[in-house]
Amino acid sequence: MEGTIKRHWEDVCNHNKEETKILGDKNDDPICEDSENKFDFSVMSYNILSQDLLEDNSHLYKHCRRPVLHWSFRFPNILKEIKHFDADVLCLQEVQEDHYGTEIRPSLESLGYHCEYKMRTGRKPDGCAICFKHSKFSLLSVNPVEFYRRDVPLLDRDNVGLVLLLQPKIPSAASPAICVANTHLLYNPRRGDIKLTQLAMLLAEISSVAHQKDGSFCPIVMCGDFNSVPGSPLYSFIKEGKLNYEGLAIGKVSGQEQSSRGQRILSIPIWPPNLGISQNCVYEVQQVPKVEKTDSDLTQTQLDKTEVLVTAEKLSSKLQHHFSLSSVYSHYFPDTGIPEVTTCHSRSAITVDYIFYSAEKEGVAGQPGAEVALVGGLKLLARLSLLTEQDLWTVNGLPNENNSSDHLPLLAKFRLEL
Repeated sequence: MEGTIKRHWEDVCNHNKEETKILGDKNDDPICEDSENKFDFSVMSYNILSQDLLEDNSHLYKHCRRPVLHWSFRFPNILKEIKHFDADVLCLQEVQEDHYGTEIRPSLESLGYHCEYKMRTGRKPDGCAICFKHSKFSLLSVNPVEFYRRDVPLLDRDNVGLVLLLQPKIPSAASPAICVANTHLLYNPRRGDIKLTQLAMLLAEISSVAHQKDGSFCPIVMCGDFNSVPGSPLYSFIKEGKLNYEGLAIGKVSGQEQSSRGQRILSIPIWPPNLGISQNCVYEVQQVPKVEKTDSDLTQTQLDKTEVLVTAEKLSSKLQHHFSLSSVYSHYFPDTGIPEVTTCHSRSAITVDYIFYSAEKEGVAGQPGAEVALVGGLKLLARLSLLTEQDLWTVNGLPNENNSSDHLPLLAKFRLEL
């Protein structure tokens, strides 16, 4: 019997090492200043490893004993983990459709979750699910995102995203809604152009869903398997809100492989105008002004100027988005500098899974053209510690007797100040 890996809750709300308290149980509360006007909630992001994908990629699991790879062994373990951590919101990736219908959804509903699911397009067997506790939230809207576009040759992959707008159930105070997004971006390390475009499509949908009447955005939590490593251009774009990709090799975007020999450079723009998404990662209103021949020359001149400006914007190598997003995890252990790992199998052990969230501070300062404000940002209270590659090989990597996916679940506790 293999040993179990120990993970503990890290109190991060004080950002102060001396005050850090190790929280061993799911019911321990982080030690933070108390506030009556608050809404606390927890989020889990977990790639649960679709059984079909496991079987199609058996070379990745040569280190595993056969019995631990069977779905009949894996699912009870995954459910046990979900039950133990008892998160208010679950963002699950690689949720196989037949298992979702027969086992996953009924089991989660019996634990008090409402479940929404978006299957991948094409003939792919899995998709993304967002499940939330009835007791904590009511559902305002469900917004699936398909990254496959028949009219855009670049977008010939079947990945998807899902964006929910949730209303916290608070008896005493009015609260902004919370926008929760979940995705699993393309794996292919050599196709950074597709990954960035899929991300831009997800951000455009989040922007549309989280946008409030007064022009601000409600708080955002964005989870998923982004198939990109910390510090890569794609990761930096999410966190910094801007990316100049001029001269960037297509295979360098996600940082999954080191060599860029023989790789083409990202084209400017990366995606064509008919996608309908601007370089600011928002939906463009496609309005082509009609000009009668009888109109004055002056009007025609103004329109010509507009067209020149639009062309210039299209040819910019600068991407932007208007959110101030932080990562729940720091990706390296502070004392040693050793990388944290979220996935581990026969071929690699790296971080590709993330929980990003709207930081509490006004984060749009310094971003040109980003004048939108954030209402009631989120404070990160605690996170479930991650592990090193070495830690994981002490229990024979992933999956193993106790951990039944090749990814670890990520967990965070947030506070929404009202």
